[in-house]
Formats: sequence, structure tokens, C-alpha cells
Amino acid sequence: MPTTRPRLTVTESDELTAALNEASTYWPGESRSALLVRLALAGHLAIHAEHGVRLEQRVSAMLKWRGAFSDIYDPNLLRELREDWTA
Repeated sequence: MPTTRPRLTVTESDELTAALNEASTYWPGESRSALLVRLALAGHLAIHAEHGVRLEQRVSAMLKWRGAFSDIYDPNLLRELREDWTA
């Protein structure tokens, strides 16, 4: 079928064959190329969801520890360090 989009050529590895075989039980009747597209899109959704979870974990950790070490350093330390750098 004519297209202006890039085409991909993929050789089935043992792992990809196993994934496609398993996908064919989940999406019966689909061609192997259609299964590959479905697997790729499902992988994209999984990565997107994992990224959201990681982001939530990072934000939660930052909020948990925010200000926890504010009393360790002298409030004037940053000003003093900057004075040393410009001297």
C-alpha cells in the first residue's frame, strides 16, 4: 500500500516470537504485524504510566523532605561563600 510514512522492517527474535504468540491469544485473529503494533502501543502506555508513577514518587519525596535540613547551615553561609568566590 502506498504511503509517505516510514516503513519498518523487524526480524522476529525468540523473545519477539514469544511475545507475538502470547499476544495472539489476547487479540485472536490479528495478523502478526497488527499484533506488533498493538504490543508497541501497549508498551508506550506502560512506559507513560510508569513515568507518571516515578514522577509522583519524586514529588512526594521532595515534599516529605522539604526544609528538613534548613537548620544545618548558618543562614549567612551562602552569602559568605559567594563573597569568597568574588574575592
